[in-house]
Amino acid sequence: MQANQIRQILSQNPWFASLPESLADKLLEKGKLKVLHNQQILHQKNDLADGFYCVLSGRIRVSNFTVEGKELVLTWIQPGNWFGEISLIDGQPRTHDGHAEDTTTLLKVTKSAFEQMFKDHHDWSQHIMRLLCQRVRATFNLIDETGCLSLKGQLCKRLSLLHQGLEEQQHTMTDELAISQDALAQLIHSSRQTVNKILQQLQNENVINLKYGKIVILDRNALEALSQI
Repeated sequence: MQANQIRQILSQNPWFASLPESLADKLLEKGKLKVLHNQQILHQKNDLADGFYCVLSGRIRVSNFTVEGKELVLTWIQPGNWFGEISLIDGQPRTHDGHAEDTTTLLKVTKSAFEQMFKDHHDWSQHIMRLLCQRVRATFNLIDETGCLSLKGQLCKRLSLLHQGLEEQQHTMTDELAISQDALAQLIHSSRQTVNKILQQLQNENVINLKYGKIVILDRNALEALSQI
């Protein structure tokens, strides 16, 4: 992957796009490519942090497991998004498992290089604080979503966010989401049968159309309305 391709992918992320050119250049300079195969683990819960990452292609599944062994998916990290800074800052272990889905290419800034950025660039801490604030806001939104919305509302919220993220990633309008019902069930911590029932309801209401392995968004305004608290 060429440097101009990497920069183009990174620039899709509003946080990276807002960095001063000197900081953006330094991240690119310090970053090294890391390729994971499908289902290969990047880190496990309680591992010590070894770097600050950005997904360039593929995606990273972030999850935990219950004592019964059931996987609870928190999110999928899509291309252009950075992660891993929290454990680097507080020195605590990773909070979740991270697995690759499909062949996944990452840009890795090592722990030592990440820490050196604070010494070399006085405004680096400001930008990292802003990234952390985005994490906190996303967490609050997730708490509101799971605490206040019905399963149907939670599913609509996830579909709306996935749709928005896909358009931002591709820089184009699209109505198709390639995601399985099993994956959606993991996101809202429900069963595939329940998700299928809700999706059938949404199809009957002409909000979506179901295809094999895909969901077509027919009415994005209705989808967003159903996902409001």
